[in-house]
Amino acid sequence: MTKTSPMNTGGLLNKSLFFFWLALFVFISFCLGQAAENVLSITAVGDIMMGTTYPEAVLPPNDGAGIFGSVKSNFSASDIVFGNLEGPLVDNGKSDKCQKHSRMCFAFSTPTRYANYLKDAGFNVLNFANNHSFDFGGKGIQSTVETLDALSIRSIAADKIEHFDVKGKRVALVGFSFSSPSPYSINDITAAKQIVSDLKASNDLVIVSFHGGAEGKQSLHILNTNEIFAGENRGNVIAFSRAMIDTGADLVLGHGPHVLRAVELYKNKLIVYSLGNFLTYGRFNIADENRFSIILKANISLVTGDFADGKIIPVRLVNRGIPEPDPDNTAVKLIQELTAKDIGRGDLIITAEGALEKSNKDHEL
Repeated sequence: MTKTSPMNTGGLLNKSLFFFWLALFVFISFCLGQAAENVLSITAVGDIMMGTTYPEAVLPPNDGAGIFGSVKSNFSASDIVFGNLEGPLVDNGKSDKCQKHSRMCFAFSTPTRYANYLKDAGFNVLNFANNHSFDFGGKGIQSTVETLDALSIRSIAADKIEHFDVKGKRVALVGFSFSSPSPYSINDITAAKQIVSDLKASNDLVIVSFHGGAEGKQSLHILNTNEIFAGENRGNVIAFSRAMIDTGADLVLGHGPHVLRAVELYKNKLIVYSLGNFLTYGRFNIADENRFSIILKANISLVTGDFADGKIIPVRLVNRGIPEPDPDNTAVKLIQELTAKDIGRGDLIITAEGALEKSNKDHEL
């Protein structure tokens, strides 16, 4: 009978442990890989106006070079990097938007060369369906779309819908606005539902962008009613957003109030009611709450469209509107407060570090 020495026993044990840990590592790596394959990753920010030459030149130092430098590291490794472009990319032309001496009307024209900063930062799609898309008329829209196209940055403008093919799934992005003459209106929910329903029939996922809601620090809270600002009906953002989810949208991204607003998990889909200002140079109010912003990171299932997890990265605007990381986490605290008050106890947890997590509790909103 052959006896196994203590040394051999120890060797066999060590070898068994080695193969156990190796198998466990391979299994975990496989699971993580499978999870990543089934998730759409989105990075989204709010309002972007990098400087204007109209009605007079208000441009950042060094002609804008490096304006995204403090934050662009957060834009890597996402399938979709989204922002709301406030104002056309156009080098000349005429704006008939505002009457002389108007105090509540603003028109912008950002030089087309500044689009290179968007490309360098990592944006691959920009919403241009907002109340500044027609600042320079049809020429401004055409210049913006062509300038972005030349850099392989997609654009949502008027009735222009964009599509991404991600890991074998087709993703549609569509934009709605309160402003006239935008053909896709936040104020016509019935028509908007039909648009989203049609998109859902031919796409795996649908992301809705909307420009709506009143502006400024007095408009931090969402209301389940039409919001009137500067004499304009800027929509019922709660009714609109939830209707879009009910019809088939998988993610709703809001912008327009120039301040942050609540976030909501509605029927397992994420709604962000306002992403706030992000890079708004020179011509925007960035005092008080208008100064704080976020970079939203969200992962949603490519199979169901349900929210998986996410993160809020806090940002503050300095030097007339340039974003930088906010070590005080002000935006996270603000969104926690707004969500608690406006949404109440829901399915979404916002941690002190800005993580967005499902509560795993059954709760009807």
